[in-house]
Amino acid sequence: MPEEKQTRSINEDIKWIDVVTDWMDNKIAIPGTNIRFGLDFLIGLVPYVGDLLSFAISGLLLMGMARHGASGMLILKMIGNVLLDTIVGAIPILGDLFDLQYRANWRNLKLFEEFYEEGEHQGSGCWVILFIMIIFGALFFLLVYVLWSFMGSVWNFIIS
Repeated sequence: MPEEKQTRSINEDIKWIDVVTDWMDNKIAIPGTNIRFGLDFLIGLVPYVGDLLSFAISGLLLMGMARHGASGMLILKMIGNVLLDTIVGAIPILGDLFDLQYRANWRNLKLFEEFYEEGEHQGSGCWVILFIMIIFGALFFLLVYVLWSFMGSVWNFIIS
């Protein structure tokens, strides 16, 4: 009985992750098709700024999953999903089409749910959250630097 109560509490604690993931990756359907997308795709249509915002939201979801016991190996897999989504998603047009199909947040949620179903959760992992914050912060600034450099090159090309 206490085990059921703990499981129900964990599910209530991570419900926000499920809701945000649904909004980011699956909330909108194209009528007459099986194609679903979310705010991640729409935000990604805004060049570069949308990709940074989407990256930040994915990082918050990842930190939430880490706080609720995801293992280090699981976190690394999830970081890989987010990085692939962010790197390919930054390519104009091709990245938007990729975002439409890949849905990194949904993939990460499914990995997290499988992890929980196997009963491998470890409780709060503060070191994992710190690691994620450092990695995502560094990657965020690297992405800003690359985008800034790219936009500077485009600007120089236009004015020359």
